[in-house]
Amino acid sequence: MGDRWHVEVDRTVCIGSGMCVTHAPDGFRLDTARQSHPVRPEADAGERILAAAEGCPVEAILITLADGGEPVYPPEE
Repeated sequence: MGDRWHVEVDRTVCIGSGMCVTHAPDGFRLDTARQSHPVRPEADAGERILAAAEGCPVEAILITLADGGEPVYPPEE
């Protein structure tokens, strides 16, 4: 079994660009206020979700390992 990720969007930073939905249409939705949110806060690790986080123009998407909370994206410096 692969890693599970906890995915969250910092709604104070999100500008509603929709890039996350473009990269991972099954992983993110925009609400009526054009704010992003994950479809499932916990998901299987996957390239599309990572691409969505990397493609966010304001780095509003945070991914951590569901089991231990270690950061996946953005990586620790």
